[in-house]
Amino acid sequence: MLDMKPPNDMMAWRISMKRVWIGVISAIALVGGFSIRTIAFAQAPPETFPHVATVRQLMLDLIHPSSNDILLAIFRGGPKDEKEWAAVRRSAVTLAESGNLLMMEGRARDQGDWMKDAKLLVDVGNSAYKAAQAKNSDALAALAGDVDNSCTTCHKEYRPNVFPKDGGSR
Repeated sequence: MLDMKPPNDMMAWRISMKRVWIGVISAIALVGGFSIRTIAFAQAPPETFPHVATVRQLMLDLIHPSSNDILLAIFRGGPKDEKEWAAVRRSAVTLAESGNLLMMEGRARDQGDWMKDAKLLVDVGNSAYKAAQAKNSDALAALAGDVDNSCTTCHKEYRPNVFPKDGGSR
């Protein structure tokens, strides 16, 4: 057993107590499943990934076709079979994840409206995915305005040559 009363040499007692505390903390960490490597990983800065596509490429090759596919399915009266529902699910996931891609460092134009607009895209993509998962044509149809709004809200601010702030397209 440890003798917990301080010895005459205060410095030796402090060193002894530090060793006790280090042992206690190490035991707790090991019992909890932590290791030095786990702790170091948790403190590491987030890894950045190189961008493969520009914002323009995301718009042209992912976002625009996906939003059009969803709106076309809605305006045709909703998906008719599993193949069409699967296409809507893919487009919905693409919209949602594209919103996340637009919020990445190096793509986000600012931390204000850009982020809010990208979040609209994430939200409408998630809602469309849930509607497609449930094969709920009514819920999907109710999203037509939100899909359109998620695009035009952003474009009015960041693409004024396409959607002027005073309304109407050029």
